[in-house]
Amino acid sequence: MTKMRKQLAAVGAIVILVVAMSAATGSAQAKVDVTGKWAFSVETSAGAGQPNFTFKQDGEKLTGHYVGTFGEADLTGTVKGSDITFSFTVDAQGTSLKETYTGTVDKDTMKGKLSIEGVGEGTFTGKRQ
Repeated sequence: MTKMRKQLAAVGAIVILVVAMSAATGSAQAKVDVTGKWAFSVETSAGAGQPNFTFKQDGEKLTGHYVGTFGEADLTGTVKGSDITFSFTVDAQGTSLKETYTGTVDKDTMKGKLSIEGVGEGTFTGKRQ
């Protein structure tokens, strides 16, 4: 009986360790913060660009500023876990263009897809400055 109790205690300790590690991993993912300056590389069917973004994150709420080929614009979005989505509208030679970025964040890098309403789609990578 003593041997069985030791085995059960060992199994119980392993289960507790696995649960604790899972909780710690979930907490680490929830602590993504993109606040700061970022340099992006964008590839679309309409061409490539190197826009810069400044983000301010407050919980899941994201605000910031875009500076790039189409000028400058304020942006809004969300960060949920490692998922990020943000958009802004620019005036490109009298035409309003809405750009939407959707991707994932991994520490000081991010990558994903973008859509320029009425123009096309593409991909992006970003690096914190």
